[in-house]
Amino acid sequence: MGDESADTVINGQKPLHIWTPLIESVPLSKHSGFIVHLKLDNNQPSSSFKIRGIGNLCQKAKSKGCKHIVCSSGGNAGLAAAYAARKLNLPCTVYVPTTTPESTHQKLRNEGSEVIVHGSVWNEANEMAMKAADQPGYASVHPFDHPDVWDGHSSIIEEMAADMKKPDVVITCVGGGGLLCGVVQGMKKVGWNDVPIIAMETIGSDSYNSAVKAGKLVTLKEISSVAKSLGSLTVCQQAFDYYSQHPIISATVEDKEAVNACLKFADDHRILVEPACGAAIAAIYSHVIPRLQKEGKLKDVKSVALVVCGGASVNLSLLLNWKEQFGL
Repeated sequence: MGDESADTVINGQKPLHIWTPLIESVPLSKHSGFIVHLKLDNNQPSSSFKIRGIGNLCQKAKSKGCKHIVCSSGGNAGLAAAYAARKLNLPCTVYVPTTTPESTHQKLRNEGSEVIVHGSVWNEANEMAMKAADQPGYASVHPFDHPDVWDGHSSIIEEMAADMKKPDVVITCVGGGGLLCGVVQGMKKVGWNDVPIIAMETIGSDSYNSAVKAGKLVTLKEISSVAKSLGSLTVCQQAFDYYSQHPIISATVEDKEAVNACLKFADDHRILVEPACGAAIAAIYSHVIPRLQKEGKLKDVKSVALVVCGGASVNLSLLLNWKEQFGL
């Protein structure tokens, strides 16, 4: 489909994200016994799906007179905001927690953004960003909890629907819930309301799974997982509300399984992804679907669409460190 987008043109501008490839994965299909389609959003300009929603939000903010973008991020949202700001000729300040690697700081600076480190978790960085954005002409870009973000992310499903037949299940990961909200909204748009979503997290960053079990929003005490991109202590209310409005199955894997999925995926497809993305891919490599079928949560599956959300905070050195850490 080239780099055309399913999104509407905003004030005469094309969206800042591209139409990413959807491929059938022979290795994952052979491993699972059903057809696995991969939506390769790791190919986005900012290396993750985040540019879909954040690009949409930033374009709309500029159309309303925004003169300065402020974003809080564990990495990927900040990179999307920084890329969007550069494309829109706006200055950008990104607040990141101490867990964000220096390599990500440099990528943010390469996009022309100012980087400010604050707090040990994203929530603390976000508090500071909100204060900084509270001045005329500044726009606060929330990494996941905003209708414009969800609407932008919904394009991922619109593209899928144009490129493939309706799958039996869609697999995605959940951090703060922005991607999940976009996936649900996209499925409403294309008439996939009956298609279940498997929402994957790692244990230690499982704020969505904790909320589902408790029947209400839960705030984790800390993020103890290596999947720092999933590191929101609390998911957004809309993601939790969608649990009762769409067939969503919340599932978790251990860090070791997420990292193992990253390593196997690198071997099978020559693509490096973060453990946050590995959590979704682990649904295949760790046989989550057969487990859910045994538990009666999922029916017959012949075709799967898996969102490869990507992630910029990964490199070969980090992947090898995680491999050693978990004895893989």
